[in-house]
Amino acid sequence: MKGLRLGLIPERAAAAHGSVPVTLDHDLDALPGTGRRLTYTGLAGHVDDLAARLWAAGVRPTEHVAVHKAANFDIYLLACAAARIGAVPVLLSPELDGATAGALLRRLCGSQNPRRPHHPHRPHRPHRPHLLTDDDKLRTCLAPLDLADVAATVLTTGPARPGCTSLAALAGAPRRAPVLLPADRPALMTHTSGTTGLPKLVVHTAAGLYGRYAPQCALAALIRTPETYAAHLSPVHSRMYLALAVALPKGMPLVIVGDPGPAHVADLFARTRPGFVETHPNSFVAWEELADDPREPLATVRYFSSTFDALHPPTMRRLLLASRRASPRFFQFYGQSECGPLSGRWYTPRTVHRADGRCLGLPLPGVRVRLAAPGGRRPTRERPGAIEVRAPGRATGYFAEPERFARQLHDGWWRTGDVGYRTRFGCLHLLDREVDVLPAVGSTLEVEDRLMDRLPELAEVVLVPGPRKEPVPVVCTRGDAPLDAGRWASAAAEWPQLAGPVQLPLSALPRTATMKVRRLELARRLGGGEDVGKGVDVGEGAEQTP
Repeated sequence: MKGLRLGLIPERAAAAHGSVPVTLDHDLDALPGTGRRLTYTGLAGHVDDLAARLWAAGVRPTEHVAVHKAANFDIYLLACAAARIGAVPVLLSPELDGATAGALLRRLCGSQNPRRPHHPHRPHRPHRPHLLTDDDKLRTCLAPLDLADVAATVLTTGPARPGCTSLAALAGAPRRAPVLLPADRPALMTHTSGTTGLPKLVVHTAAGLYGRYAPQCALAALIRTPETYAAHLSPVHSRMYLALAVALPKGMPLVIVGDPGPAHVADLFARTRPGFVETHPNSFVAWEELADDPREPLATVRYFSSTFDALHPPTMRRLLLASRRASPRFFQFYGQSECGPLSGRWYTPRTVHRADGRCLGLPLPGVRVRLAAPGGRRPTRERPGAIEVRAPGRATGYFAEPERFARQLHDGWWRTGDVGYRTRFGCLHLLDREVDVLPAVGSTLEVEDRLMDRLPELAEVVLVPGPRKEPVPVVCTRGDAPLDAGRWASAAAEWPQLAGPVQLPLSALPRTATMKVRRLELARRLGGGEDVGKGVDVGEGAEQTP
């Protein structure tokens, strides 16, 4: 059985492309003093070093290493280091509040001892995960927790504290040979976005990760020469690990972006001149202004890629037109934490003007898609069906919640929670998340796309249910400029059922680690005793803060 071994990827890439550069825009918390310019060889050496430190701290094969710290590329290094010694990295978003992080840590406690298979005549032995964190988390969100109850050991990238061991104190620990577990054993845990409640811990095996890797590797083979790959991705999302699993073996120079601010990114790209750029859709929206920078920081980009959420077509158009490469492409993929990428398509400057933000393209190799509709009828745009998939990269379960995972499986088909339909050409169209459907408007995502297209001054628009279930448009403008009431009325005239718009600063939208808007949380805030149905006086630029 083939498996993707996260702990070996940097070492194997270094053996073939050791001098290829890795550029960071931030310092590594776990390895202070290493600088921001590395090589593949240095990357592999740091993973080996950190793996030795984790072993010296008592981490052993099959045990859980929960990583909850500030967003930093060292999370990738620490996860690969844990995987290298056979442990299971459990990646918790830096954005989680203390109560949620504590709940997930407690979920990892109390199960069978992972070092020993369960014997029917022996009682279960409880175990606790190892916790890898930083000084800021220990002083803030983790401070109310009794960490001794939820963690076997606490390791910190900062200075030693009572009850905690500093990673720095373990420097120089003897190096260890890699530990390879069977490919069907847990190899990585991430969590769902939490847009619909407490996040679920998603269990990935090495075999499942390989199932995601294989079709992406086949697509990457179309890139004949190594392009400089610039990425701003959540270091706690499985996408970061699959992206580098493809880029590193190809010897692609890396630019790892920690600060997504447009001015900073413009400076960074003007220096590094990437040929392949990948980030979250909302970061691409913010980076549209790079198209106007006189240094043309996007001029060398031949490939743009977005996976996490639907991207509005006007953004794709503007970015593609900022490239000076021959036939640049914008890849848009549809996927889920539980399954990886499922379908995709690309646009060029010649085709992007016809882009349909709801079209998610064709299934990737090895992926099968069906749409389930009541009564067996054929789903259509007006009567969409539930999207279900079979994918070789599907996770094996939700940790400690098998029944919850099983509820989304139907004879081996995974129910994504999205609704859509397929065209006669086979393209999959996504209309909404099932929990976000607003019957009064049809597809909320389609309405949002069209409003964004008609009003270039918008940075974001999100439709959520108001206190009386009416569709409330929450709008954010570029630079938080006042929204022009007349322009809004003209653009939204097609949908008289919409409530008046609520204008918020872009920074006020609740988001996940991958920058998705937490729609249910936003709706909850707007419905918390505030009268959003009447809208606001957009002519005066009034804002309603949740």
